[in-house]
Amino acid sequence: MATRKKIPMRKCVATGEMKPKKEMLRIVRSKEGEISIDPTGKKSGRGAYLSKDEEAVLLAKKKNILASHLGAAIEDSFYDEILAFIQKEKKENKQKL
Repeated sequence: MATRKKIPMRKCVATGEMKPKKEMLRIVRSKEGEISIDPTGKKSGRGAYLSKDEEAVLLAKKKNILASHLGAAIEDSFYDEILAFIQKEKKENKQKL
């Protein structure tokens, strides 16, 4: 009898949707207070998950959701960095197909 592997689910802080962890982008705050994108999902620190779509990122920016979840101030330029990361990842995935 084949057992199905459990897929880890995470909740998007902006939209509230539950999605598989691989479809989410983890944003992490280190002990030093540095905010960064965690593509591996394994960096240590306080993390928040965002859906990999522009609407979720723009909603998080508009409502300042990441700052409240991570407990740190987040500059507008960081949201631009997130959008660039998502677009780059989409291009790479298209090239693989």
